[in-house]
Amino acid sequence: MTAPILRPHPGAETLTGERCHILELSNDDGDPAMSIARARVEAGVTTRWHRVRDTVERYVILDGTGRMEVDDWPPQEVQAGDVVLIPPSARQRIANVGEGDLVFLAICTPRFRPEAYEDAEGA
Repeated sequence: MTAPILRPHPGAETLTGERCHILELSNDDGDPAMSIARARVEAGVTTRWHRVRDTVERYVILDGTGRMEVDDWPPQEVQAGDVVLIPPSARQRIANVGEGDLVFLAICTPRFRPEAYEDAEGA
């Protein structure tokens, strides 16, 4: 681990091809057990179907209202305070069904690595 306190710059937020804005809060080779990112989905946007191989994800909903879809489970509404558990390699997407931004933490174990990401839009 490189430092006991990490302070990401808000300007480091990036828009992904998945249609989600990501700000990496903690994702470092020195702490391979997990990563934390703040995700933001604009009103009316649904992310692309995707999966993260061999990685458990937890979405901690901070603000807004969404509709979560994981594999073949029925879609479920999510709101601030909800935690979504996404099994390793599960196909997933989230839609912002509210009027403002949908904001959540994406906590990955082990840490998120770009090579583990798979677009599953056509799957």
